[in-house]
Amino acid sequence: MASRSYANLLDLASGDLLDIPRTPRALPRVMTIPGIISDLDGYGCNDGDSDVSSSGYRERKIIVANMLPLQAKRDIETAKWVFSWDEDSILLQLKDGFSSDTEVIYVGSLKIEIDLCEQDAVAQRLLDEFNCVPTFLPHDLQKKFYLGFCKQQLWPLFHYMLPICPDHGDRFDRTLWQAYVSANKIFADKVMEVINPDDDFVWVHDYHLMVLPTFLRKRYNQVKLGFFLHSPFPSSEIYRTLPVRDEILRGLLNSDLIGFHTFDYARHFLSCCSRMLGLDYESKRGHIGLDYFGRTIFIKISPVGIHMGRLESVLNLSSTSAKLKEVQEEFKGKKVILGVDDMDIFKGISLKLLAVEHLLQQNSDLRGKVVLVQIVNPARGFGKDVQEAKNETYLIARRINDTYSKNNYQPVILIDRPVPRFEKSAYYAVAECCIVNAVRDGMNLVPYKYIVCRQGTARLDESLGRKSDSPRTSMLVVSEFIGCSPSLSGAIRVNPWDIDAVADAMYAALTMSDSEKQLRHEKHYRYVSSHDVAYWANSFMQDLERACADHYTKRCWGFGLGLGFRVVSLSHGFRKLTIDHVVSAYKRTNRRAIFLDYDGTVVPQSSISKVPSPEVISVLNALCNDPKNIVFIVSGRGRDSLSDWFTSCRKLGLAAEHGYFLRWNKDSEWEASHLSADLDWKKIVEPVMQLYTEATDGSNIEIKESGLVWHHQDADPDFGSCQAKELLNHLESVLANEPAVVTRGQHIVEVKPQGISKGWVAEEVLQTMVNSNPPDFVLCIGDDRSDEDMFETILRTVSLPSAPEIFACTVGRKPSKAKYFLDDTSDVVKLLQGLAASSNPKPRHLAHFQVSFESTV
Repeated sequence: MASRSYANLLDLASGDLLDIPRTPRALPRVMTIPGIISDLDGYGCNDGDSDVSSSGYRERKIIVANMLPLQAKRDIETAKWVFSWDEDSILLQLKDGFSSDTEVIYVGSLKIEIDLCEQDAVAQRLLDEFNCVPTFLPHDLQKKFYLGFCKQQLWPLFHYMLPICPDHGDRFDRTLWQAYVSANKIFADKVMEVINPDDDFVWVHDYHLMVLPTFLRKRYNQVKLGFFLHSPFPSSEIYRTLPVRDEILRGLLNSDLIGFHTFDYARHFLSCCSRMLGLDYESKRGHIGLDYFGRTIFIKISPVGIHMGRLESVLNLSSTSAKLKEVQEEFKGKKVILGVDDMDIFKGISLKLLAVEHLLQQNSDLRGKVVLVQIVNPARGFGKDVQEAKNETYLIARRINDTYSKNNYQPVILIDRPVPRFEKSAYYAVAECCIVNAVRDGMNLVPYKYIVCRQGTARLDESLGRKSDSPRTSMLVVSEFIGCSPSLSGAIRVNPWDIDAVADAMYAALTMSDSEKQLRHEKHYRYVSSHDVAYWANSFMQDLERACADHYTKRCWGFGLGLGFRVVSLSHGFRKLTIDHVVSAYKRTNRRAIFLDYDGTVVPQSSISKVPSPEVISVLNALCNDPKNIVFIVSGRGRDSLSDWFTSCRKLGLAAEHGYFLRWNKDSEWEASHLSADLDWKKIVEPVMQLYTEATDGSNIEIKESGLVWHHQDADPDFGSCQAKELLNHLESVLANEPAVVTRGQHIVEVKPQGISKGWVAEEVLQTMVNSNPPDFVLCIGDDRSDEDMFETILRTVSLPSAPEIFACTVGRKPSKAKYFLDDTSDVVKLLQGLAASSNPKPRHLAHFQVSFESTV
């Protein structure tokens, strides 16, 4: 049964659930060939092919974010809307990382609400003048989407705040989630109105739009899509509390490249994918990749930078130098510590003030000489938490000032008003130390701006009468829990909750020698100036191009309902094995070999009872009774189990323990492989595995006659995987001179004799048949990694006198050496029934197979 979040998906997609009016009209597609405009209004399934020719095409990037990089206001005299670029928006600044001939289209919302009657005209104007496509979310939807789900549920959770009680955050509200999905669908629709899916790259930004990739991938299976998360990604223990956790993970995984500011955030995301979706990752030539249904989803760790030109242009303003002189005069003879933070509960302003209070308590010599200037940016959200944080900030600041103020000295100065950029730059340039004490923050660019302002510019030096080659210094005290911390190796890192340690860090920053401050400043400035926003954007786009390079070398299928939709990407020669196709070859051949895996092929993996059903026994007997057929079950299971389960199949061949034991029929004896008779190494392996079993809760050992298997599917995913890697290395070391092979599979580490594999079984059986009567039909069906050896063997038929009809078939649509696939075990049984119905002589008890087969084809 589908989860409630999948229910009424069509309503969600169309907007009917929240009574969302449909877009009045579709925006015109950008003209790529003179006189030809393509328009795709449908939202049906699509194989990814575009009807827009790319002849003479100009490279385009589509940037999708919650808000457009625009400022808007009404002209008082004309009452018309006036729009301008928001020069401080990172979305606008990242264009510097693209080539000059790249066309950039922005999709997002405006910061103001436009009347419905004006939306068409405004949309056309924004497209013509700014290359912007506004989304125009209805007021109620915008409120539930942004202020509701984004700000009340996702944002606190991603900053490690759980709604443990009603007074501590809002509980999950499904109507807000539905609004989030509906808003993401509207954003996706707007992208579809302007995209050329074969050529354009789409770059989606931040947690507001985490399911948008699903809608785009569903419409265009091979869309080139990147996503960057600007907030933290929480640890799996926090994230797994979200009721729609799987839907959001799968939404992100419909991207080709997912970017994070730090490895910690990426590691948490990968852990969630492992624990909740069972996905493993590996490093591929320096890039982290997740295999997701044949697609490789790449993970990028890349902290965003600042726009050097924008900041330096502000430093060159005459208003900046004038303000700088004023601030220098105001704090003459004093050391300034600067803080610049938004007013919210995660920025740690009150903890910072407590540390300043402790600094003054412990160091009487600093009283009257140290000033904390705290600039408070307007809060981005509203609510009781914000107001409580503000009240606490003012309370502590007042207490410090009441205790330590004297004459014209005030130790804490709160600037709680909109501060223009030139004024902030002046304070940055004056401060001897900058402190960022957030308890959790995605990136935080304040330290970068501080470093650039302390470096200054030639024009600023000239206006201040300062020599251009004079040494520059800066000192940073930064929280361990912010995204920029790893990139600032010269900063003093602190735990913001440790008031004493933060106070000590500020003291160390203030009293450090100038030579040391200079060295740290130079190191930071080299990094900040070379890793700016253009570098970040260019690096991300290069990796996105690399991630999408093989899009058209594979075939894609979309499957899954609702937000569980995903795309399977496989080679072009890979297709479903149809009953009529294989039966046609079956009928015209006279010597046939059929190899079947057991678990996951003729019996479902999810089945509690592993005993074959009467239906399976019946169809196997029917195939075996045809004198033209040699049928083998090839399994990793022990020979005793297989003998018991197939005791009624007298002519069925069995291969146990991946081929170590072989029996041609019930009347013959089990034969042990001659490849490796020495099993003394088992005495070495078992104690080692026992050691890891005792140390790994949830693991166990399976003892076979020919080998041993260590299972860790019930252990903690991360710890089990770590232990499996260590066990693999341990066993390879101790078995270096033994005739044994150590392999790692899905939640297992197996040790078996050298040369033993299912491929060897297929080769042995086929060679025996060649010696008497060569086969002209070979069918092999399996579902896991061990079956790939069989596929490889039967496809390598150079030793046969003539090429037979070969059908290598895997169960499930996934990357494989096989050329064909079937969806599940029921498809396998139906195929076998079709073959049995075509057997000659036809068994009397299989008359119903004939009816079933004919109705199927």
